[in-house]
Amino acid sequence: MKALKVAYKPVGLVLGAMSGMLAGAVFKQVWKKLGHDEDAPGPVDEDRSWREVLIAATLHGAIFASVKAAVDRAGATAVRRLTGTWPG
Repeated sequence: MKALKVAYKPVGLVLGAMSGMLAGAVFKQVWKKLGHDEDAPGPVDEDRSWREVLIAATLHGAIFASVKAAVDRAGATAVRRLTGTWPG
């Protein structure tokens, strides 16, 4: 059981990196669809309002957490199918 957790670590790292890239791409598309600028505002963008910065940050965080959870869950499910053991 412990060997599976150790073996899953590199897989989890790769899935984490992939989920971060995927979440960034999803957020960018959602932000454009909402009719905002091409780029979301950063916290120190002087020309953007507090409201816009906080909405962008909240939306980005929600999308990132959802995509990460979905990718992690899919990876764990795949490991269970392959090995019969849950990796967590």
